Amino acid sequence: MNRPDVSFSPITAEHLARWAEVYVRQSCIGQVRRHGESTDLQYQLVEQVMAWGWPRDRIHVIDNDLGQSGTSAEGREGFQYLLTQIALGRVGLVVSLDASRLARNNSDWHRLIEVCAIFGTLIADGERLYDPRVYGDRMLLGLTGMMSEAELHSLKLRLQDGARNKAKRGELRVALPVGLSRLPHGEVVMNPDEEVQARLNLVFRKIKELGTGCAVVRYCRREELLLPSRPLRGPAPHDIVWQPATISRVLDILKNPAYAGVYAFGQTVRDPTRRKGGHPYSGIVHLPVDKWDILLHNVYPAYITWEEYLANQARLAENQSCFQKDKSGAPREGRALLQGILRCGRCGRRMHVRYAGDEGRYPAYICLSAEGEYGGSNCQELRGRDLDAEVERLVLEALAPDRVEIALAALEELEQEYASLRRQWQLRQERVQYEAERAKRQYSIVEPENRLVARTLERQWEEKLREVEKVEQEYETWQQQHRLQMTDEDRRDILALGEDLPKVWYAPSTTLADRKQILRLVIQEVIVDREREKGKVWFQINWQTGASSEHWFIRRVLSYDDHAELEALEQRVRELVAKQKKDGEIAEILNSEGFRTARCQPFKSVTVYALRKRWGLPAVRVNGFYPTRWEDGSYSVPGAASVIGVTPGTIYNWINSGRIQGQRASKGLPWKIVLTEEQIAALKADRVQRS
Repeated sequence: MNRPDVSFSPITAEHLARWAEVYVRQSCIGQVRRHGESTDLQYQLVEQVMAWGWPRDRIHVIDNDLGQSGTSAEGREGFQYLLTQIALGRVGLVVSLDASRLARNNSDWHRLIEVCAIFGTLIADGERLYDPRVYGDRMLLGLTGMMSEAELHSLKLRLQDGARNKAKRGELRVALPVGLSRLPHGEVVMNPDEEVQARLNLVFRKIKELGTGCAVVRYCRREELLLPSRPLRGPAPHDIVWQPATISRVLDILKNPAYAGVYAFGQTVRDPTRRKGGHPYSGIVHLPVDKWDILLHNVYPAYITWEEYLANQARLAENQSCFQKDKSGAPREGRALLQGILRCGRCGRRMHVRYAGDEGRYPAYICLSAEGEYGGSNCQELRGRDLDAEVERLVLEALAPDRVEIALAALEELEQEYASLRRQWQLRQERVQYEAERAKRQYSIVEPENRLVARTLERQWEEKLREVEKVEQEYETWQQQHRLQMTDEDRRDILALGEDLPKVWYAPSTTLADRKQILRLVIQEVIVDREREKGKVWFQINWQTGASSEHWFIRRVLSYDDHAELEALEQRVRELVAKQKKDGEIAEILNSEGFRTARCQPFKSVTVYALRKRWGLPAVRVNGFYPTRWEDGSYSVPGAASVIGVTPGTIYNWINSGRIQGQRASKGLPWKIVLTEEQIAALKADRVQRS
């Protein structure tokens, strides 16, 4: 090491009265282990500082940043401490082997120079002393920092180009997931642990069946299935750890292209605008597959095909509800059956769901695109229950011819599911039994006299035996709860249940999310428009087979002015009135012919009465007049009036006051008045007396 030139030393008594800080840094732990000479040279700077006049007790060595990169001050506690001490006026000299030890970043380096210049702190390297307050020294220090940063850039560029060139051949070793293992000579094979293979295959099968990562997590938690992982801590080989299923662990399995046999390089980039202070691994952005730098197929043994991998990524992306990116989202527990797959027939955007009533019993579909983008009114809004009922009916009709096949497939799936879970439990049993046998062998080969080791191994063996007993008990409990020994009668019941698809659809055990998932297996999307015709809703179903079908249904309206069949309804009511039909009879005929009220409800006599009043139609009479007496012997209003000798208005007043008793089936139908001879005589006498 060259001695610094101190013939014109800027060191003063003021500098010697303060601390001398010797900064020691290596870029990584590997350099600390392998490049010991460089570290020793940095520590030897203490002797040089003592030669300049500082006593040993006034020299402080900062080596907190050994193994830390100098590209940034973030995470370097030693460098931050150094800046703090300088700013407090406690440091007279900062010594480092060269500028690259203090900083590899111009902003950090110039901040250090600026602080040293303000507080009169000297800087020294392996060649000379610098006073940052002197223009020439300040310029030299600035050039030194620039060269240090340029050197780092050049080193990074060469290393990155070399790594990328090696990655093009698939020879750059990257960390393998738990399902793959690398042999000593470099060949990559599937993990020889059968339980690991079986658990990973189960995850890939369940994402295809259940559709969402959260559903896979819930399934594993419900069946008490752990997931394997291999934390990369310490030197290889790394042990396999079995942990409870979480969404992050499931996604790590599903999103790793190595399970599809693909060698990928350049899957992520670092975005400085997304970095967060105190989080060194923040700001990492995962790129889409088409922007990966290097992608080589058939490099590793595959658990799934590349097409299945892409399908899984598309499914996971589609599960995220984002209407701006036209994503439908995963089926959820809301009552809106078409959640996420309903599209507006006017603007083409996906429609939102709005719930009303207790527990969201009344869903409505609404298109908010015009309001959100232009501040205008909504495209359309319609009730969800009516549209859902129509789509539900059409789906069940479409699946009717395939009910037998569906039942057989369900029966086969049930048997396969049981066999798969039983295999998982058997592999778990084998693993804990092996660990117990291994602990037994370790205890057996220890020398009996070495009780310090024997006691520990004996305790470990006992723990493994307890684990074996626990797993066997859990397996026995699981078999009792999931026993699948079906008789012929059980098979017939399952087939009958499968053939009766509506019964399965409306069963209490079938959740709303299950119905939506079934619907999406059949329907790709539904397009709806409620403004094409008055009082009607048009919708188009795009089936998963590629076919499409158009349908109409009459919607509920608030007034008969908006009724879809108002003209036909009025004409039919007039025809029935002309045929001397009563209001109740008219209601029955309209219901049998498929007519419905403005709110899509069956007609009642009171509704027919209101329509007659609306259109000015008279009440039904016999031969143009009400008869004196009805068939059951009761009097009509005109008949009672003629018998007693009063006007019909008087009869109505007596009915309202309760003087005489009258009944009618409903509003709009004629009155039936029951009068005895004594009542008639009394009413006549009262009339004569009043006259």
